[in-house]
Amino acid sequence: MDQIDLSEFEQNFLYKFNNINILEEALSHSSFVNEQLGTDMKDNERLEFLGDAVLDLVIGHILMQRYPDMNEGDLSRMRAILVNESQLATIAYKIDLGRYVKLGKGEIQTNGKEKKSILADTFEAVIAAVYLDGGFDAVFKIINAHFSSLFHLVSAPAADHDYKSRIQELVQETHNAAPVYRVISASGPDHDKTFRVQLKVYEVVVEGIGKSKKAAEQDAAKKALKILTKNDNNT
Repeated sequence: MDQIDLSEFEQNFLYKFNNINILEEALSHSSFVNEQLGTDMKDNERLEFLGDAVLDLVIGHILMQRYPDMNEGDLSRMRAILVNESQLATIAYKIDLGRYVKLGKGEIQTNGKEKKSILADTFEAVIAAVYLDGGFDAVFKIINAHFSSLFHLVSAPAADHDYKSRIQELVQETHNAAPVYRVISASGPDHDKTFRVQLKVYEVVVEGIGKSKKAAEQDAAKKALKILTKNDNNT
């Protein structure tokens, strides 16, 4: 594979490697390496292993930033939707990754460059290559860029149950208000408290009730969102 091909790939992938050899390794499927007798060439399986971990870390990091009040179960579910063979293969198709994967003759004959499993595994290997070549900040930017549209897709259903995040997203669009939550009261015994929380956002002031502070905040955010959405629809 010549340098021109790799330069074209770097443009598609939005990253220029300092060490082109690590990219070569990331693109080398085991079926190809096994045919290169008498060489010390490495296949991409170890990089694939690392890339899987890097993707989980970065996607988890981004989800925690986007949804600070979302629980561990929902975060794990959303990450699983984003990081799977189908989604990784979809990104691989968009950047024409199959064109650059080095396969053995058998895989080429069975159209290996279009196989989801090979494309997803190779994408993970390339992610690991970026991490090793440029560090965490570089791979964070790359993953964020290539997954941006997918984040938008998976956030919609989750946000239906996370009213605080939806309020925050609404505020971020205008940059002229900040939601303020304040605990008004906490009544009842320690094992069975009831919290009342006040929320002020824009011109709206509402109160929420819940068996925890977070639950009361979500209740208040739900009420505020209903009012704000109704106002928007009437304008």
